[in-house]
Amino acid sequence: MQFGAVLAAGTFAVLSLMTGSAVERLVPEPLGGNLSGIEREQLDAQRVGAAAAMAFGSGALMLGMFALQLGVLSTFLSEPVVKALTSGAALHVLVSQLPSLLGLPLPRQIGCFALFKTLAAVLTALPRSNPAELTISALSLALLVPVKELNVRFRDRLPTPIPGEIVMVLLASVLCFTSSLDTRYNVQIVGLLPGGFPRPLLPNLAELPRIVADSLPVALVTFAVSASLASIYADKYSYTIDSNQELLAHGVSNLISSLFSCFPNSATLATTSLLVDAGGNTQLAGLFSCAVVLSVLLWLGPFFYYLPKAVLACINISSMRQMFFQMQELPQLWRISRVDFAVWMVTWVAVVTLSVDLGLAVGVVFSMMTVVCRTQRVQCLALGLAEGTELYRPLRERHKLLQIPGLCILSYPTPLYFGTRGQFRRTLERHLGLREGGKETPKTDGPPDAVAEPIRVVVLDCSGITFADAAGAREVVQLSRRCRDAGIHLLLAQCNASVLGTLTQAGLLDRVTPEQLFVSVQDAAAHALERLESAGPKSCTVWV
Repeated sequence: MQFGAVLAAGTFAVLSLMTGSAVERLVPEPLGGNLSGIEREQLDAQRVGAAAAMAFGSGALMLGMFALQLGVLSTFLSEPVVKALTSGAALHVLVSQLPSLLGLPLPRQIGCFALFKTLAAVLTALPRSNPAELTISALSLALLVPVKELNVRFRDRLPTPIPGEIVMVLLASVLCFTSSLDTRYNVQIVGLLPGGFPRPLLPNLAELPRIVADSLPVALVTFAVSASLASIYADKYSYTIDSNQELLAHGVSNLISSLFSCFPNSATLATTSLLVDAGGNTQLAGLFSCAVVLSVLLWLGPFFYYLPKAVLACINISSMRQMFFQMQELPQLWRISRVDFAVWMVTWVAVVTLSVDLGLAVGVVFSMMTVVCRTQRVQCLALGLAEGTELYRPLRERHKLLQIPGLCILSYPTPLYFGTRGQFRRTLERHLGLREGGKETPKTDGPPDAVAEPIRVVVLDCSGITFADAAGAREVVQLSRRCRDAGIHLLLAQCNASVLGTLTQAGLLDRVTPEQLFVSVQDAAAHALERLESAGPKSCTVWV
């Protein structure tokens, strides 16, 4: 296990952007900003208390979500949303590290467009960048990036990953100490790390009502980022995750850490990537990390006094290369599904342009809207019997399909709910020739020169209707009434138990008899043929 993972855990997390902006909004700095040392300490103590209260509130909310088994919400994080979220967040991490990389002591930008504000501030202050820190950053990246690539390419051949981070931390600390880079060249260093173990202290619960509005998005983003990273590596290494267990773990973690004046915690891009690169496979990796952090708090903190902050920034940046490599999948995603490509791009642009939490919300909403829109565009298909089989295929495929005059077999492959009821009605009217005030010539999916005969029996294949709400069920009941008035015998096939229950509660059996319900399209078609033959001369079959 590499010590760089421990350092990366404390240097940056996407969640710290949200927490920092919320804390600065809850405990603003007085106008003017000219504070004495005691006033500055009091302001910092208030902000630490607000951050701890937010950790307590977000932990309590996640435990409530666990109690309600709301881990299922992670199913709404589609793969394009997850990868766009992590890639966009990685860009936030990269840009936030630029001031440390260049030696520019710039204030942190918060809120929407923070990434562009930071870039503008960096470009404006670029002439004032520190050449010494710029050199340290260049040398650090020149060492870390090749080492990372070697560890990835020769993972199976190396007995243990090359500890590039440890080497870089030791070299930089020794060089800064022996050369007095902090005093001679004004290199920003970590400085004195507070020693000792903090005493447990219950957060100020009086602050909870005021910070609930900020704790909720923190809890949701914590869960979303953690579930996203977990799902990425679960897919990569072929294992499964329990979303509710993730809620329980993060809820307990935030509650306990709030007792020690910690801000809300979550899975981080840099730390996760570092752990994977270091070969961590089990919870023992996390236990070892905790042991090292505890050692730093109790004993080793003074040894990192002279560590340049630019080195930490380089460790974070080099560890996130895999997140940026996800963009290489975009051309393939464009070929597979342009809708998913659009979801990826919209989510990424929203995360980069706005913020991580707002970008996540935009991505999830847009992803759900694409699902709704796709249900609106599903077409009802007319089916015919494939030659030499008992299978019914769409007539538009033109594979020698048998069509019986007077019989129409339709398949509606989408849920039937309030959003699709209008389309369902219009589609059935077009296929069956139903219009208000009379009966018209039905549409045919057969050859252009085929003569459309009046439809006497219609079979509706309901296998694609996965669910139906009250509005959709009433539409089926209205269809049965209109078919009866038009002299069309309606048969329903392959209704699942849930859909059939909803249709029954809506009064379908008041319009049709149980004999009009069939377990398969084949049975319904056979019954329809018998009805047509008994009603008149034998119908002529048509091959299309």
